[in-house]
Order: sequence, then C-alpha cells, then structure tokens
Amino acid sequence: MNIALLVSNIVLWILVAGLALTVLALARQIGILHERIAPAGALMIRGGPKVGEQAPVLEVTDLHGQDLWVGKPCDDARSTLVFFLSPTCPVCKTLLPVLKSSKKSERDWLDVILASDGDVAGQQAFVDEYELGGFTYVLSTNLGMTYQVGKLPFAVLVDHDGVIRAKGLVNSREHLESLFEAKERGVASVQEYVAGKSQ
Repeated sequence: MNIALLVSNIVLWILVAGLALTVLALARQIGILHERIAPAGALMIRGGPKVGEQAPVLEVTDLHGQDLWVGKPCDDARSTLVFFLSPTCPVCKTLLPVLKSSKKSERDWLDVILASDGDVAGQQAFVDEYELGGFTYVLSTNLGMTYQVGKLPFAVLVDHDGVIRAKGLVNSREHLESLFEAKERGVASVQEYVAGKSQ
C-alpha cells in the first residue's frame, strides 16, 4: 500500500513539474506575440481630405440653431475632434462614455463636435437619452459628404491651424486615443509611426 502511494505521489509531482514548464513556455510565447503585434490605431479611409492637408472650412448649424465653422483656423491652440455618429449606430452608442471621458481629460487642448444628419426631433431625443447636452452637436449632410464618411463611427482631428492631423474609423477607446497619439507624434496614424520605427 505504501509503495503504491509513493509511486502515485512521484508521478503526480512529475506531472505538476511538466505542467509548470508548459505554463512557462506558453507565457513566453504570449510575450513574443505581444511584441510582434503592433498597436491598432483608427482605420484610415482613402477618400476625403488627407491627413496633413488643410481641412475644408464649412459652416454648420448645431441643434440649437447656432452657426459655427468647422475646419477654420483659430487663434487659440485648441484642436477640434469631429466625431461622426448616428442614433441608429450601436458602436457609436458604446463609444459615448469614451467620448465623455476624453472630452473631460483632454479639455485643455481639445474641443469635441458630434456630427450627424437626419431629423432634428430624432437627434434631439438621442441627445436627451444619452445626456449629450455638454457637446456641440451639429446636423450636416454636407459635412459628412465632404469628409466622405462611409462608415460610422468616424472621427477627424483638426488642429488650431485648420490642418487635418488624424482621421479614421473609431471602434474602441484605443482607436480614439490613437488619433491623439498620431497628432502628438506628428504622423498620419499609429501604424505609420510603428512602421517608421521598425525600419
């Protein structure tokens, strides 16, 4: 009986040691994969004004009937994030808390404009339901057509000189923050920055 117990304990310890080695090998492989995978930035779309070009200057109207200019250079050092969304876009709705957080954390240098099109009543109901009253919310089909927005959510970051610094499809917090990172690094996208570092 004692011999059987001793043998089973030895076999069990051999299995535990083998399992520990396997876990260490897998952890190492995960680390290697993590180094190889580049950060995912906002997906750049080919159409519309390009990053580095002067933004088109458009006069738009917000939900309160106030006229404002999008893309116009300004005297202060503030940039503008134009975030295209729709009340019927589920991904847009999941990003609203991220936008609220970014608006607060980046308030020293960034203004956020939410842009959509459609009927005023439906848009106002959307603003009320998701408590978006703190944002400038514009309705303009022309704005979306000018930037050739084909898919939502889409964002364009324009600096104080009226130059497009970053743009792309934004499906997550990381995508949105990649626009800020691209502007800070002076590149069109995070992917361009990573490609430049690897050369």
